[in-house]
Amino acid sequence: MSRLVGERIILRELLESDIPHIHEWTKDPEIIENLSEIFYPPQTEASTINFLNSIIEKKSDNPYFFVIADKKSNSYIGQINFIRINWIHRYGELAIVIGSSELHDKGIGREALKLFLTFSFGKLNLNRIELKVHDYNEIAINCYKSVGFIEEGRLRERFYINNKYTDFIIMGILKDEFMKNK
Repeated sequence: MSRLVGERIILRELLESDIPHIHEWTKDPEIIENLSEIFYPPQTEASTINFLNSIIEKKSDNPYFFVIADKKSNSYIGQINFIRINWIHRYGELAIVIGSSELHDKGIGREALKLFLTFSFGKLNLNRIELKVHDYNEIAINCYKSVGFIEEGRLRERFYINNKYTDFIIMGILKDEFMKNK
């Protein structure tokens, strides 16, 4: 897999040394409450290792799984990947996580998104990228908007978290929209 190089980060392949960092954030309620429900039950170390090893060994259905790493130290920061790609209709659904809340709202996600979108629209020739985000995750929503994503709809009261129902926002960006504002 090719590496995508930015100003402060690189998007690179998953390494075995990343596994402990990933397992650590899967236990952090502050991180997982912003993700999908697959992370709500506690993730065992074995399940995390098995999933990540399938990616390392290229046995996964998802060949586009990038680690977000510090450019200087190559250390793990987070990850960005497709949840699914539809090659017939040329769209993908992405997921991103910054694995430490101390690194949120620092521009890392924005830089990772720009690299990933450039790759997705350029190299993969996709036409549309979409994502879903909790309505209370304002940092992420602002990040997505800053690279050109727009809100396209809502799944009202889709999640019950912290004793209340919350919406799931669907956002998308088209190739032409991203390329003209790049």
